[in-house]
Amino acid sequence: MSKADAYVQAGKTAVLQNVHGTLQFLQRFAPFSQMEQVHLVYLVEQCHLRFYASGESILRPDEGPVEHFYIVKQGRVVGERPRSAGGGNETTFEIASGECFPLAALLGERATRTEHLAGDDTFCLRLPKASFIHLFALSAPFRDFALRGVSSLLDQVNRQVRRQAAETLGSQYSLNARLGDLALRHPVTCDCSLPVRLAVKAMHEQQVGSIVVVDAEQAPVGIFTLRDLRELAAQTNADFNQPIAQRMVTAPFTLSPDATAFEAALAMTERHIAHVCLVKDGRLCGVISERDLFSLQRVDLVHLARAIRTAPTLDSLTAIRQDIGPLVERMLAFGASSTQITRIVTLLNDHSVCRVIELTITAYGDPGVAFSWLSFGSEGRQEQTLYTDQDNGLLFEADDAVHAAELRGKLLPLAHQINQALAHCGFALCAGNVMAGNPELCLSHAEWSRRFAAFVRETTPENLLASSIFFDVRTVWGDPEPGYWLQQRLLAQVADNGIFQRMMASNALRQRPPVGRFREFVLARKGSERTATLDLKTQGLGPFVDGARLLALANGISATPTVERLRQLAQRGVIDAQDAAAYEEAYAFIQQLRLQHHQAQSREHLPWSNRLDPDTLNQLDRRILRESLRQAQRLQGSLATRYQL
Repeated sequence: MSKADAYVQAGKTAVLQNVHGTLQFLQRFAPFSQMEQVHLVYLVEQCHLRFYASGESILRPDEGPVEHFYIVKQGRVVGERPRSAGGGNETTFEIASGECFPLAALLGERATRTEHLAGDDTFCLRLPKASFIHLFALSAPFRDFALRGVSSLLDQVNRQVRRQAAETLGSQYSLNARLGDLALRHPVTCDCSLPVRLAVKAMHEQQVGSIVVVDAEQAPVGIFTLRDLRELAAQTNADFNQPIAQRMVTAPFTLSPDATAFEAALAMTERHIAHVCLVKDGRLCGVISERDLFSLQRVDLVHLARAIRTAPTLDSLTAIRQDIGPLVERMLAFGASSTQITRIVTLLNDHSVCRVIELTITAYGDPGVAFSWLSFGSEGRQEQTLYTDQDNGLLFEADDAVHAAELRGKLLPLAHQINQALAHCGFALCAGNVMAGNPELCLSHAEWSRRFAAFVRETTPENLLASSIFFDVRTVWGDPEPGYWLQQRLLAQVADNGIFQRMMASNALRQRPPVGRFREFVLARKGSERTATLDLKTQGLGPFVDGARLLALANGISATPTVERLRQLAQRGVIDAQDAAAYEEAYAFIQQLRLQHHQAQSREHLPWSNRLDPDTLNQLDRRILRESLRQAQRLQGSLATRYQL
């Protein structure tokens, strides 16, 4: 071989080694790990490696429409925009090794709105626009990622979970299954004049547990079930010849056939019903029964809720609640979202609280004073997990201060017993004594009103930290009206007090997300921990909870769940809709990671903790967690700008 041929061969070998090394690098990251080999080879062959010194501009808004697609191979890229107030620039995101940019600008054939700078000495793979367009047409995984961005990473995780569950259990087990696909038989119907005797005969012949009463347009106007039949049969002079209209339940609950099994199960649990009518274009098209959910193994929720509501003793209730953990485990396996799971856990906890109150009143006697049981914090927001303690209070009506003191004397012993009974059922006693058995939280309506007004009017940074939990208030047992009006007055007071809002904003910035400019995660050791960790609750979820609460209170939004607050803030134009969607996705992922973390601790018989070592996560979860924490940083940055902090 001549020297020239040797040089050519060495060059080819170097090129092949470089291509192979780049392929191995890309295959560690989504979406490249899902792409066909031939498409990935095309991508590598069309890319050129570029170096950018720390601080060097890679893309600027004034350069016109973007002409290249970039993949960070080594180093870090930061995005900066001018601040809307106060001057200067703010860092809106960071892009690490294996991540790419700027998809939105490329697809929109426009300039980027953010300047991209090398955060460190950085190497990027740069793909020309024409090659990007060709690859977009060739590869479905690449196209899906380009169109959906970071949200597709979350979809990949969820799709993988659902696929694994479907392979093991069948796709019909999914809580996201469409109701129209589950209603496999035509509903049994009649008009309102049919005698009860003939309606029961039709139910028996068709082997169904209900008959739907419809009008001339086939719209459901009532429903008669086996439960109604039992009530009729128990009467001494039962008349089975009377028209079904006199015995039916009017205005039956309905859902669209496009609704999910989760929505049906939730409705049955909340409304204490066993049947849901499916209606499309005003006409009845199906019925979903509790038995249908039984057969699909979704009965756990409905059955468990009924068992909790009817538990005969405190010990039996405690035993029944042991099934909530396995239910959450199955829901996670079936791909349920964290919002669905926390909503269900809260719902079951609500039923548990109500049953504890009823059992305690039976055991210790009715104090003869009407009251409402208030929940604060995560239960008030309907965001409870298995790892929870008590945050509650008691509200009653009184004529004046003397009368309030008299009634409080009657209610406090009962409230204390309820707190102890809840602790017996697994709701840990609150270390800060935020419980109804505390005389300071067993108050008349007027006393609660004064206390909430004092929070807003006289608060300091120190006691604001302790009082924020009360701003997520919800009535769990008793008359909901007093609690509703208490919340409405609070909203009016906060909306009218800019100083208090600014103090809340400062409070919302106290816990910084544990992700820094020069490291992936900013970790710390706590107590006797051998490894440094981050706190998924206070450092991860806290910024979203605090930020959404502040903006909701400031804008008169009475919703308490964090996700619902974000959605309503976007609807009112308080925050950008795309930002709200990004915050929601980030919040949901961190919550889901927290639930999985708790389940893993339970399986290993370890005490529950919110602290997590990111090194225990796979690469995809680490990447999404880092991006989610950066969304929390963005939300805090927007609050700092809005309130000039």
